[in-house]
Amino acid sequence: MRSVAENMAERQLFEQKSSYSYDDIISCGKGKLFGAGNARLPLPPMLMFDRIISITSDGGAYGKGEVVAEFDIKSDLWFFHCHFEGDPVMPGCLGLDALWQLAGFYLGWTGATGRGRAFGAGEVKFTGMVTPKAKLVTYHIDIKRVINRQVAIAFADGQMEVDGETCYQTKGLRVGTVPAEV
Repeated sequence: MRSVAENMAERQLFEQKSSYSYDDIISCGKGKLFGAGNARLPLPPMLMFDRIISITSDGGAYGKGEVVAEFDIKSDLWFFHCHFEGDPVMPGCLGLDALWQLAGFYLGWTGATGRGRAFGAGEVKFTGMVTPKAKLVTYHIDIKRVINRQVAIAFADGQMEVDGETCYQTKGLRVGTVPAEV
C-alpha cells in the first residue's frame, strides 16, 4: 500500500493542460494522470468520449469552469448491437454517464483528491438520440460551483449534441470524491 506522502508526491507531478488526447484520458483511466487513489475515468468500452478539446477554470455559462469533449460515433460501437436489436440507439444513460465522467475529470483536474463518484442529477431532458448514422457527439459541461473540503463536490449543468443538434440537457449534475479506501 502506498503512503499518503507517495500519493501527494505523485499528484504534484500532474500539470494542468487545456485539452487532453485519447492517450491522456486512457492514462487517467489507469490511475496515472491524477495519481493513485484520485479521480479516474472508466476504460473502454465504458469511456464515452475520445478527447477533451477544452477545459478551463473560468469559462462556461457561470464563469466557474467549462469542459468540452467529443466522441466519434462508429456504427460498430458495442451498444448498437444490443440496444435495441433492429432499432440501434445509444442508451441515454451512457450519454448522461459521459457528462458525469467529465464533471469528475474536472474535479481531478482542479486538484481535488479522492475517487470520483456520480452523486446525482436534478433534471435530465432527452430531445434526440444517437444512432449509427451519427458522426460526432459533443459534450459540454458548465461548472456552477465546486466545494473542496474533506470531500470535493462539483455542481454543473451539461448538454450533449449529436452532429450539432442538442440531444440531452441536464441541470444540477453532482459529482464528488470519496476517500480512496472506500
